[in-house]
Amino acid sequence: MAHTRKGSKKGHPLDSLTPQVPRSNYLHLQEEKQRLQMKKFLLDRIFLVASIQENVDKEAISDYYEQAFQTILKYHVGEGVTGLLLIYPTSLLHILESSNGTLLRILLDYVNHVKNDEEFLIQNVKIVTVSHDIPTRIFQHWHISIVKVPVIYLDDVTQSLSLNEVLTDFLTLTHKLGIYLFKTVKVGAKGPGDNLHLVAPDLLLPEQIIKYLCRAEELVDPETFLNMYSKPIHVTFDSEVVWPAPSHF
Repeated sequence: MAHTRKGSKKGHPLDSLTPQVPRSNYLHLQEEKQRLQMKKFLLDRIFLVASIQENVDKEAISDYYEQAFQTILKYHVGEGVTGLLLIYPTSLLHILESSNGTLLRILLDYVNHVKNDEEFLIQNVKIVTVSHDIPTRIFQHWHISIVKVPVIYLDDVTQSLSLNEVLTDFLTLTHKLGIYLFKTVKVGAKGPGDNLHLVAPDLLLPEQIIKYLCRAEELVDPETFLNMYSKPIHVTFDSEVVWPAPSHF
């Protein structure tokens, strides 16, 4: 008997085992290249506040950080620093994005300067928060902005706020400012300049909040942070535990 084979839409059984070649385009290639470049190290972000010595040239502060970055990057090649340095009349706000090792060296450099020079131009540095393994950078470069025009406040609102409330305002405004700069500052541009008080007055953090955080005892200074980071964690192994627990009569 002749067997009539019916047509079937199913392919050969081995077709399902054949590896499929993924289709890509130039955009996907560039995104993958950027992803690999950015994942050479885990990216951290740190928020710092500090007081400024009286009669200190504001440009000397930016020069100090630029020289420190150049020295540190010799040991951490490819781990560039991005962020924002806002220099107020008597205080500063510093946001830094880089690898964990680079940020630790920046803190250590400051600690060494303070130990060797009691009248170092930057004083009372406090670490507000540290974010580990962030997905991406907010700042494309390291920007400097000198707030030349002081803002006069009739009442110091921080006097009636708790530390948690001040921290909430601090993180909210700095995040909004970072997003604003990310959208407005073009790649390759020098940065926002010294007119943030004109282009984004509602996003500029009041100096009284920075001075409040510099006085907050709950926030740690770089030396304390580095000591905590370097301190070994005591781990109790199962072999060290005796059961039942010894009792004394």
